[in-house]
Formats: sequence, C-alpha cells, structure tokens
Amino acid sequence: MGSSDQAGAGLQHVRWIGGGSGAGKSTVAARLAADHGLRLHDAEPFSQYAGRADPGLTPLLQAFVAMDMDKRWVNRPPEVMLETFHGFQGEGFDLVLEDLRALPPDPPVLAEGFSLLPRLVAPLLCRPRQSVWLLPTPEFRRAAFESRGSTWTIPHRTSDPQRALANLLARDQLFTEELRAQARAAGVQTMDVDGSLDVGESVARVGEALGLD
Repeated sequence: MGSSDQAGAGLQHVRWIGGGSGAGKSTVAARLAADHGLRLHDAEPFSQYAGRADPGLTPLLQAFVAMDMDKRWVNRPPEVMLETFHGFQGEGFDLVLEDLRALPPDPPVLAEGFSLLPRLVAPLLCRPRQSVWLLPTPEFRRAAFESRGSTWTIPHRTSDPQRALANLLARDQLFTEELRAQARAAGVQTMDVDGSLDVGESVARVGEALGLD
C-alpha cells in the first residue's frame, strides 16, 4: 500500500474500524481504546457533522433531513434507502478526514463508524493491519438491537412500525453486503460477526487484526 502514502499523509497514526450496524463496533472500539491507550474518534456523519456540512456538497444529507419519518422508513424500498443514505454514500467523509488530520499523532487514534467505507479508507492506508470491517449476520444484528432495546426506536416513530422495521433491517443487510464487496475489491480485512465470540474474544480478534496484540 506504499502508493497510498501521499493520500494518507497525516493519518499514519489512525486505525480504522468500520462495519454494518449492530456489529458491535462502538463496544469493541471503546474496549480497545481503553486497553491500549488510544484516542477514540466517533466518525458518524449525522451526529458529528450535519451542522458543519456544506449543503451544496451533501445533497443526500439535506434530502434526508427534509423527509418525515414515513418517507425515510416506510414509503421507500430498502434498495432506494441504501442508495440515498448520506452515510452509506460517502457524504461527510471529507469532514471526518479534516478532524482526524487535526488530531496530534500521540496518542494514536482509533476511528470507528459505519461511514468509514472501504473504498474511501483503503487509499489512505499505510499498512495492511491498519483497518478492519465488522460484518454482522442478520440474526446477530437483530439480537444486538434487541439487547440494546433499540429495535423499535425508529419504527415506533412511523405510521407502520412493522414495515419500517422490515425496511430498516433489509437496508442494513444490503449495506453489510456492499461493505463486504467493497472490502474484497480493496483487499482490506473483514471479520464476520455471528455471535460465536463473546465480547472479550471479539475485542482480542479485532485487536490482533489491527496489530494491537
């Protein structure tokens, strides 16, 4: 990945954890940051960057903000939801990089979030063990939502909670499949998350993938 040195300038101290929703990214990243003295950086565009985004450069974000809950989650098929969701299409990634480059190199940074797409991150990598994507099975994702008590948080704000949940889960599965395809094309690491490992084992496995063992 030597040819990416210029693109990844100022990011050599950053490790990256991406993946599908419900994969346990935040839990694993928080544990790794605490165990290894890393600075944890939340790279979710909507919560961190919506107020800073240039409207002219983020049309998908602006359209999403303008939608009511039914239009977001009930009235559109999962495929359209995937194709038009800002975080899944790279909007706001420039702001993620801006913030990461502004951080000091010590302590090293661990960035995590679903918006860290393999196709965007791979050109920035200086070494193979700098990134990993966690890919949950549909069953694990649903179980994760249930354990958090968040399964119905969004659907219950719509007029048709059952359809909204089905659309949301289908969209997220499509996104996970897209991440797998992007990671394969980019030659970056992935880890399937199916519940066969407990949290400690998952933390150890991801830490090893990131060269923290």
